[in-house]
Amino acid sequence: MGKRASAYVTADSLDASCRRWLAGIRRRVRERPGLRPDVSRCALVVVDMVRYFASPDGRSFLPAAQVVASRVRALLDAWHAARGTVVLTRHCHEGPHDLGMLGRFFRDHIRCGEPDADIIDVLRPAARDRVLRKTTYDAFHGTDLERILSDSGCDQVLVTGVLTHMCCETTVRSAFVRGLEAYVAADACASSTEELHVNALLSMADCCAVVLSAEEILAAVAGPGSRP
Repeated sequence: MGKRASAYVTADSLDASCRRWLAGIRRRVRERPGLRPDVSRCALVVVDMVRYFASPDGRSFLPAAQVVASRVRALLDAWHAARGTVVLTRHCHEGPHDLGMLGRFFRDHIRCGEPDADIIDVLRPAARDRVLRKTTYDAFHGTDLERILSDSGCDQVLVTGVLTHMCCETTVRSAFVRGLEAYVAADACASSTEELHVNALLSMADCCAVVLSAEEILAAVAGPGSRP
């Protein structure tokens, strides 16, 4: 992952940081009022919130991932209450044959079966959630994600998790080119530095996603579009 990840946000600063991130984005990118998440047609996708990234003893621990886990949990609870579609991904490799470019680009990788490949306890999947293993940045590539969305009647995705500028952004772009409305929770994603996180949010907002706060998303899904 390169240099050691920075603790660019804390539980106490997350709200203020998110307001600042969104204010900066909204000064530069026009709003798209016709696009809003609807839990009845929007799948919540939680990307790679595994111990490797989101636990203090993980080999590539991202302090911000631990901070935003509570926002991801709040979104999970809302989707479960509304009986919405939830997909969690876990990135891991079975051996050199499935490393692809990641094996040439990085020295370390997450091995399937090791503790670092497990989703963190606070985000433990519910029985009806779908868990997909992936081997590259794009959560659609080589997985059943597109079929799950189609079978569930979802033409929207809300992307959360890690890393904002890697797997989250790649998955969002992949959703967009598939004709899916893409949404990103700014304070339910994390990266290795604030610069990478904010630049990824700005890039997605400019070309392929609506970037909102978890609070804004929770308010939207609590409206008439939620399932009984």
